[in-house]
Amino acid sequence: MEIIKDVLAALSGVLNGLPQGLLALAFGFASVPTALAFVAGAAGNALTSSVAVISFQAETITVAGTMGKNLRERLSMIFFGAAIMFFIGAFGLLETIINIIGPVITSGMMAGVGIMLSKVAWDMAKGNKLAGIVSFASGLLTYIATKDLVYTITISVVLSSLVFYFFKKDQISENKKPFVKEKIVRQSLILNPMVLRGALAMVCLNIGANIAFGNINGSIADRDVNVDILAMISSVADMASSLFGGGPVEVIISATASAPHPVWSGVLMMVIMAIILIFGILPKIGKYIPTASISGFLFVLGAIVTLPDNAIAALTTGEASFGVVGAITMIVTAITDPFVGMVSGVIIQFLINIFGF
Repeated sequence: MEIIKDVLAALSGVLNGLPQGLLALAFGFASVPTALAFVAGAAGNALTSSVAVISFQAETITVAGTMGKNLRERLSMIFFGAAIMFFIGAFGLLETIINIIGPVITSGMMAGVGIMLSKVAWDMAKGNKLAGIVSFASGLLTYIATKDLVYTITISVVLSSLVFYFFKKDQISENKKPFVKEKIVRQSLILNPMVLRGALAMVCLNIGANIAFGNINGSIADRDVNVDILAMISSVADMASSLFGGGPVEVIISATASAPHPVWSGVLMMVIMAIILIFGILPKIGKYIPTASISGFLFVLGAIVTLPDNAIAALTTGEASFGVVGAITMIVTAITDPFVGMVSGVIIQFLINIFGF
């Protein structure tokens, strides 16, 4: 039974990544070279026993895709941003940041991420109401009945995708495009002010994501996560992918963390993703899985699993002034991103220490 749950969690992680993978293709990133990133991630997790997996992440794909004027700039932003993140992780700076900011700000970031996930889930559902309603309903009912994230994402994604397929076949046929065989070719990178700005934006986003998402995966799996090692794994993956035309892959909140054997379930998930990308399957099967199909899982993960406990910790830990720090961190994270939320919390904490509250 445990092996079955491990496999289900891995397949759920794959289903979770497919819609974001299609977003990467829309920005011009190649699918076959991105397989290198998943191979690097699988190898890294197997060697370090990390429970935090890497996969397509909508936030970083959107940042790179919108800031870069063309594919060359986008790939350069990803590569140089990953190189900076690798050295940050190699020198242990992410763990140092966690020790400096303390549990209140960390909990505030994680609670803010819960709100972010809930908002993203709601927006996804509004974009495709049929699939969104089915995903929300099935996801909430499944989690309330089972308290299990693996079953939640599996049932909600599969059921909403089936309903979408049977009632929206016309939309699926309209999305058919001829398949173009890709090759792994080394790309020529460029460094200019826009690329540097984009690389630093990627670094800022990933610092917060590695700390917040890494700790969320750790809390789900009930294991410690070394975010410095996580940063190095994702950075090597990004550099390998972008150097040959592939898209960015970063740490995600994955159902594999709740599997009986989270490390190997995560490795299996990344190996399956690599196979899908190597054989060019993503563009073929992705049209059957609407983005809204993961909205139910994301809402459960954000509003029920992530937000409540972390919000309580952020607002009630320590003195009353700490609650203010936690609240501001949580709200700013929710409306911007985890790194900005973290910085805002540190600033408020510094001001309170000087002026009192």
